[in-house]
Amino acid sequence: MRRQKHVHRIRKTMNYADYKRFDFLNGTGIRHSLFVSGCHFHCKGCWNAVAWNPSFGKPYTEDVENKIIDDLNQPELPVQGLSLLGGEPFDHPETLTHLVRRVKSECKGKDIWCWTGFHFEDLVNDPERREMLNQIDVLVDGPFEIDKRNLKLKFRGSSNQRVLNVQESLKENRAVLRFQ
Repeated sequence: MRRQKHVHRIRKTMNYADYKRFDFLNGTGIRHSLFVSGCHFHCKGCWNAVAWNPSFGKPYTEDVENKIIDDLNQPELPVQGLSLLGGEPFDHPETLTHLVRRVKSECKGKDIWCWTGFHFEDLVNDPERREMLNQIDVLVDGPFEIDKRNLKLKFRGSSNQRVLNVQESLKENRAVLRFQ
């Protein structure tokens, strides 16, 4: 099967639709989740279509980023990591690469999950997006397809989407599933 190439202009500024502390749904363990604004995929049946608009929500600022880092570093809270959702996180690689690098260097032991409509294979071959991908632990990739919707799937909405172990995938230069 041939994958469709997605070329999309990368925005240098970013809004975010929501930031949820203590999220139990978007990844394993207790997490903090950042929902970015702006998505060019416009998947039919998207559960968060309001976040397609890149102007939706609030501006992502240094103060917001510092709050995320501080929240992840609260020693009395058993937070496993950060989840990035959308909108489309990989439409903001400059901003989010900065954030995920900070998480990796300043928040010891925290993992990063990311949901994207892009396929792993496309991200690996895009230098700017690859920098962001290099910092991620788990990637749920592929656009939501309403005709393949399955509510029994873990961490994904349609059967075409994959839950990948990013670091193993990068080492093996192929998509490696974290679980089915």
